Amino acid sequence: MTFNINAIVLIGILGITPLCYAETSTDKTSIEEVKQETEDFLQTLDAYTADQKDEAIHTVKTALDKLDKRINVLESRVDESWDEMDKKTREKASDSLKVLREQRNHVAEGYGSLKTSTKNAWGHLKEGFSDAYQNLDEAWEKSEKEFGSSK
Repeated sequence: MTFNINAIVLIGILGITPLCYAETSTDKTSIEEVKQETEDFLQTLDAYTADQKDEAIHTVKTALDKLDKRINVLESRVDESWDEMDKKTREKASDSLKVLREQRNHVAEGYGSLKTSTKNAWGHLKEGFSDAYQNLDEAWEKSEKEFGSSK
């Protein structure tokens, strides 16, 4: 089974990359809230055994659908704010949305692999969650420094 385990984990976050400059003041999510939601998602997914694979797949599918909606909302916000953005902000927004779509595609590939995984592969998947979360946490910290906190 070959897929990027980090992509599976990324599905649990609230939009993956915080486009703080495209958010309205009434709809901001702090980095801490995103990290907590991700940790909760990982704990939920990690608790599933190979015998509960169908439930886990349903959880991932639900999260993937939620991610699609969030990406669409972010794209709409960027579109609505485009005229007010300077060139640098437009480039960052475009790049962030591109990364979101790429990660979404990786997640979809991982979802497909997860659906066809064996019990042995399932165990391997669970082992990678801890490392994947650490990588995700570091990415969020980097994002927070780059874009500033959305608190």
